[in-house]
Order: sequence, then C-alpha cells, then structure tokens
Amino acid sequence: MSAAPVIDVRGMTKRFGDKLVVDAFDITVPRGAIYGFLGPNGSGKTTTIRMLCGLLVPDAGEGSCLGFDVRHQAGEIKKQVGYMTQKFSLYEDLSIRENLDFVARMYGIKNRKVRVTTALEDLGLADRAGQLAGTLSGGWKQRLALAACLIHDPKLLLLDEPTAGVDPKARRDFWDEIRRLSKTGVTVLVSTHYMDEAVQCDFITYIAYGKKLIDGPAGDIPAIVGLTTWRAEGPELAALETALAGQPGVAQIARFGSTLHVSGTDAQALETTVRAFEAKGGQRWSLQPAGLEEAFIYLMAGAQDNFSRDAA
Repeated sequence: MSAAPVIDVRGMTKRFGDKLVVDAFDITVPRGAIYGFLGPNGSGKTTTIRMLCGLLVPDAGEGSCLGFDVRHQAGEIKKQVGYMTQKFSLYEDLSIRENLDFVARMYGIKNRKVRVTTALEDLGLADRAGQLAGTLSGGWKQRLALAACLIHDPKLLLLDEPTAGVDPKARRDFWDEIRRLSKTGVTVLVSTHYMDEAVQCDFITYIAYGKKLIDGPAGDIPAIVGLTTWRAEGPELAALETALAGQPGVAQIARFGSTLHVSGTDAQALETTVRAFEAKGGQRWSLQPAGLEEAFIYLMAGAQDNFSRDAA
C-alpha cells in the first residue's frame, strides 16, 4: 500500500481585491518528492505554495498538508515547514552562528547550541561561523538561509526562487543539497522560472496567470503536451524562421543559440513541412525529443493574462 501524499488539495482559490490570483488549483504531492512550480513572474506560484502549506488562507478549496487541514490547522502545518524566501531575510549585522542561534531560539529547539553547530557543519558554514551575514556573497547567503530553514528539521521545505542571483557553482551545490534532503524523506516545493532547475525536479506543474496548465513527472511533460520538435542548424536561421511561420504543422518556433527548434502537435504535418524545407538545402535538420522549455513556451502561448484588461 502506497504512503499517503504529503499534500492533497482541490480547488484552491485566492483573490486579492478583484483579481483572481489562483484559480481552482488541484495537486497531489508524494512524500520525498521535489516538486517544481514553473511559470513566469507574477503567475501565482508563490501564492499557491503559501496556500498549500498553511501560510496563506485560501478563499476557497480544501485538502490536507502533512496530514493537517490546510484551512483549519495551519498552525500545525507551519511547525513542520521550512520556508526559504527569494529575498535574504536574516540579520545582516549578526554572524552566521548568531543568526542560526536566533532562529533556533524562535523554534524553541532543545540542545540549541549542539543543533546550531550541526547545522553549520552540514551546510559547510563552520569555517565562516563568525562572519557577519551582511558580508557574505550571494551563494553563502543562500547556504545560510537554507541552514536557517532546516534548523528545526522540517518535513516540508518551501523554496521561492531559491537560486536567484547566485553563480552557477553555488546553484549546483545548492541542488546537490536539495537532492540529499529529498532522499531522507523531506518533501520540497520549489518555484522557479529557470529551465535548468526544472529538470532537477521529480514533478512539475506549470502555472500561468493563476491557472494550472499541466502537471506530472518532469520527464513526461513534453509527451503529455504532445509536442514533436525538429532542430535546424546552419546559416540564415532568421530567414528560415520567417519562412516557417504559419506553415502546416508548425505551432511554435524558438531560437536556442545557434539552432532553431520547430515544434507542433501534428507530427505528420510538421514532418511534411520540415522535409520540404530540408529539400531546399541550406540547413541541417534533425528530430529531437521535445524539452521542458519547448513545452513551457507552447503552454504559455495559449494562456491568458488574468491581470490584462481583456481578462478583467
């Protein structure tokens, strides 16, 4: 018998004033999963995550998180949640150790000094324990923030755009730590708009303008959307892009560096068009699996902005 999901909610809805920010959101999250919330800025990702975990009361909807009712037992949920915000929110005039000690006091952690020392060692912060937080680089601030939200051993971790503004090496180290936590049974919800982070997730839900467009295992998303993608390489890609627009089977054209990705949901019609252009010569064509980014662009093209005048 499979374990009960960590999160199981239906119809979660939130308005701010007359604007519908999250519209009837459903999701089921298994224990230990890394679940990515992917979407553009302002799409409702953060609001959705906060409602799922009792940090924000929904206007409508029902369900459970960590076995507690999301509408009526928010206090119990919060005790078992670690929340890492996009903006560094610790005290810059305190040292790394002092910040962690302060957070540990807030949670009433027993054997506080031992727990703080363990946290410093686990996140590689021990050698910098006395350094003021305000003097840290973005990557080290990120480590400190993660250590702070793990200090009380939460069962659920919320990460809101966690790697914004940090270098590639720090991002890799961060995700290594997240995968380690996932293996221990910690469930992770992460909002992002970085595609290279999306592929780190076990599951993905695409959110646009308050609506869930699709969700499922990360590797299955392009197939669920039904996209076929051909890649064109060679000269005069700008002219090729113009010529392909509106051709049978061509639903989407996206430039990726020195290649052009041409996608559609009618595989046969798309191949017929591609073969016709291939016969003209000039570019090299190859069929490739559609990726998360192609799927995201395709889904976004059909989404309506709930803050636009037309949607009001």
